[in-house]
Amino acid sequence: MKKQFLKKFLTLAAILSTSAFFAQDYSFKTYDWNENDTKIDIPKKYEDEKEIFLNRTIKIEVVVDKNTATQYRLIHEKKYINSDDAIERSNKVYIPFGNQENILITKVRVILKNGKVITLDKKDIKEEVDEEKGMKYNYFALNGLEKGAVIEKLYVIEEAPDLNGNTIKMQDEYPIAELNFDLITPAHLIFKTKSYNGLSEPVLDEKKLENKKVLSISEKDILALKDDEEYSNWDVRLKLFRYKLDQNLYSGAKNLNNFKEYATNTYERINPVLDKKQEKVIATFCKSIPESKDLQEQIWNIENKIKKTIIYDKYTDSKQSLSDVISTKQANSLDIIKLYTAVFKYFKIDQNIVFTSNRYKIPFDKDFESHENLSEFLFYFPGIKKYLTPTEIEYRLPLFPNYLGNNNGLFIKEKVFAGVSMGIGEVNFIEIPGTEITHDYMDITVDFTKDIENPLVTSNMTYGGYSGLNFQPMKDFVSADQYKTMLKNISENYTLQGEYKTLTTENDGTEFIGKKPYKLNLTFDGKEMIQKAGENYLFSVGQTIGKQMELYQKDKRILPIEIHYPHYYTRKIKIILPDGATIKNLDKFIMDFKTDLNGKTEAAFTSNYTQNKNEITVENTEFYNLINYPLTSFEQYKAVINAAADFNKIVVIVAK
Repeated sequence: MKKQFLKKFLTLAAILSTSAFFAQDYSFKTYDWNENDTKIDIPKKYEDEKEIFLNRTIKIEVVVDKNTATQYRLIHEKKYINSDDAIERSNKVYIPFGNQENILITKVRVILKNGKVITLDKKDIKEEVDEEKGMKYNYFALNGLEKGAVIEKLYVIEEAPDLNGNTIKMQDEYPIAELNFDLITPAHLIFKTKSYNGLSEPVLDEKKLENKKVLSISEKDILALKDDEEYSNWDVRLKLFRYKLDQNLYSGAKNLNNFKEYATNTYERINPVLDKKQEKVIATFCKSIPESKDLQEQIWNIENKIKKTIIYDKYTDSKQSLSDVISTKQANSLDIIKLYTAVFKYFKIDQNIVFTSNRYKIPFDKDFESHENLSEFLFYFPGIKKYLTPTEIEYRLPLFPNYLGNNNGLFIKEKVFAGVSMGIGEVNFIEIPGTEITHDYMDITVDFTKDIENPLVTSNMTYGGYSGLNFQPMKDFVSADQYKTMLKNISENYTLQGEYKTLTTENDGTEFIGKKPYKLNLTFDGKEMIQKAGENYLFSVGQTIGKQMELYQKDKRILPIEIHYPHYYTRKIKIILPDGATIKNLDKFIMDFKTDLNGKTEAAFTSNYTQNKNEITVENTEFYNLINYPLTSFEQYKAVINAAADFNKIVVIVAK
């Protein structure tokens, strides 16, 4: 069962009432594969595929029995493997389910080309447990796989029902020759559904099963959608099917799981009336927080205090009161939200609690109101138009996990009507901090005047916003020796060696996150970047900016571009030559690549140089203003990305 705050907020009592006399078992209890169907029959169009799902059958059934509702989920797949890579990928067949799910049927068989069948059942299951994720992984170890074999698996799981929202992926990295999906529900319950990315709409059958409705989707020849394209969002581009409970014909309940009701109920839960004892505890806690007249700094101080005082664990049990949260220094999702809310009230800070989703898993669909959209949360402050993540210990305002931004969210704000406070929900867009925050600077000097074969390189690098977040928290979470080792490893990206003359840092530690950029200052010998070539010297000047991402795309691009966050780079390299020395091929520093959209440059890499006697100054800028770029802009975008990698490869000829 998914252990997310308010994930299953819906009370089942209204759903289950008056329906007990329909109690029955799930309809596919006797479902099984055909024991005699062991012939490997591959459609001609798929004979050369390295891997293909010949058939995928999914059945999900909600069964009501008295005052309980249970969901049964069946997966039956037949997969053809026809390459060494496919064999390696398939030598373990995983059957994942959560701690509060019960596996009823699980078996796998391998059908070899010669007709031999190897069958595995429960006694052959091996188990792995991921305590952090709360997931148990069961798998079968398959031995003796060969090209041309078929792996068939079947499992049935008993679990809590996904009544308030669920998404099924109907596409894969490999072709699916035939797919069949059934959603089976009691007749008195009406589910709202939506198909995405070209998936066909479900067909309703109210006569197939007594007192039940069946929503079915059947598709053939579903194309593969490879998950191997950089800067993309594969999970949300697949054919998807979403559903949620919308009505109960017996109770008369309609528009279930809607945002308005969610906002009202959530507001009440996170704003409990505090008695005098609780108010005193909160006041004492707040008096230990530094006060500031600057709103952003005050919010930062609150966040810093709570994150350094209270340990967040979404799996821990809820505390009875906020005083218990503070005294035990532990909080789950509901507790941490209540604590932040109480502290903001104490300081009279206007805020909205924002519920959203991970845009790399389930995009927030404002037109399909389900609780699945509301699995993550932030605080929003209208006074400064910035967000705070209450659960991620390494973040500080204005930075929050980028996967929660560039997405819609349900903003729950407090409104007072006739003296009564209540929560009002409104869907708005969550902006990710732009290039004004995440701006990196490099100021590099290469001095050849003392030794043309071993120049002195001085690099002063500044990392802002999300870039700085990659470095700043480390100091607070590792030992001094580990931090020193990590800095040495980072320096190797710029020095090409493990040695340096000096290395200093500034603004490291969580106390500077969101306030000041991280700075790394290096001096080192540049002999590793010099190679003698006759009377001249080859200088790998581009390597001073460190290795750069390179975008390869062998096949035709399928997915549009999606990056994590906007980013800006400003670089300056000053080369000081001894008297009489020159650089022959300065034109290599001239570069100009842009991605234009709607008449505006939204991504670019530009570079040029100036020369003043024996000093050459190279300056380049690189920026990505947007998170999403259309597929039509891919070639332009790729040229910008690869320009930085090409600059890293620049070698100039230094002549005496």
